[in-house]
Amino acid sequence: MNNTKIDVNIDIKHLTRVEGHGNIIVNVSNGKIEKCQWQVPESPRFFEAMVRGRHYSEVARITSRICGICSIGHTLASVKATEAALGIIVSEQTSKLRQLLKHAENFDSNVLHVYILAAPDLLGAKSVFPLIQTHTDIIRRALNLKRLAHEWGSAIAGRTTHPTTVVPGGFSKLPDIQALKELKQKLTAAIPDLAATVETILSITDQIPDFNRPTEYISLSNDNNYAIYDGHIQSILSDGYKQRYPVADYLSITNEYVSQWSTAKYCKNKLDSYMVGALARLNNNYAQLKPQAKLAAEKFNLSSLCTNPYMNTIAQVVELVNDVYTSLELLDDIISHGIHHEILVEPEKYGQGIASVEVPRGILFHDYQYTEDGLCSGGNFVIPTNQNHANIQYDFEKLLPELLEQNKTEAEIELALEMLVRAYDPCISCSAHYLKVKFV
Repeated sequence: MNNTKIDVNIDIKHLTRVEGHGNIIVNVSNGKIEKCQWQVPESPRFFEAMVRGRHYSEVARITSRICGICSIGHTLASVKATEAALGIIVSEQTSKLRQLLKHAENFDSNVLHVYILAAPDLLGAKSVFPLIQTHTDIIRRALNLKRLAHEWGSAIAGRTTHPTTVVPGGFSKLPDIQALKELKQKLTAAIPDLAATVETILSITDQIPDFNRPTEYISLSNDNNYAIYDGHIQSILSDGYKQRYPVADYLSITNEYVSQWSTAKYCKNKLDSYMVGALARLNNNYAQLKPQAKLAAEKFNLSSLCTNPYMNTIAQVVELVNDVYTSLELLDDIISHGIHHEILVEPEKYGQGIASVEVPRGILFHDYQYTEDGLCSGGNFVIPTNQNHANIQYDFEKLLPELLEQNKTEAEIELALEMLVRAYDPCISCSAHYLKVKFV
């Protein structure tokens, strides 16, 4: 086929198997690309306005509602930012329990994406529902792992979706030792399902497109562990150059700007775009993976630096293994020391606080200012998917000409673009935050 004669018209409104509404628009006439766009049409959600005037004890309850999938991450980023603003330093016990909770969320969301949202593409299905009949055991395994994740999060935080016990200064209610021992047993019992997950996804990785676009990868990083709860901002380029920044400098890293066809802002740092998420975390923190997770990564030939965005799903599989083995170590540590009753740490001051955690889709920032009476006078959130939008657009602009050169059909091009967006596991609604409006 002569690609100079290809006509392609793709108008997807709205993409399925992602959270929120995103459009893919492609027009190619006689081989000439006239339009290639990743669009976000959702309305801004104004959560920054909702926290103004709220007492510091209320803010995390509100911001956890930004996302029903990453509500733990929003809660933790919120209480950490509030604690930074109020001069609160939490105990080591609180920090370890929060790390354990953060791994529960990461595990929960990665199971959802790998099995329910991404696997149908790799198995040639339109959705997960046909797989219930054709791959019953795999879907049953996925549901078992999802149930484990919810029990895991609920054991620490009261419930997994919109946690109730995580508050500024510590926990309103601590888990008891017996609950943690039972959780350890459940995680240990899930190890065979983890191994089966790796083998299942490994058996269909030949369906992952061979596409590479080197970019900048940004995530949390520290020298002690695979950073998802705490660390510095770290950037790594495709040549291996790394640079770290304080979390307080997040605005100079994210550099949000407005796109003419997106209600969600775009971000850029050293390059025109950057990527966040599981692949960015793995590229920045490969050395900190647990040995069992490194073995899983090696099976997929996945190492730092990987520049194929489709492999973000595979990085999530590796993280599933890392989450469990890291959490088993945390549980051993916490159980050996016992759970000690602690009163909430009280504020020492009032001012600005900035904090970051890794949610499943990437690095998340919360930023608050508090008045002397403990009321929030302003806030700002920069969401992971917000940071990925520009990178998706630049991926499209490199991928589409390659697909045309390979003489792909319109249906094949459409699927490749859909799979690319889904590989980022976007949470589109969360990314459309407030706009500054100037009336003239």
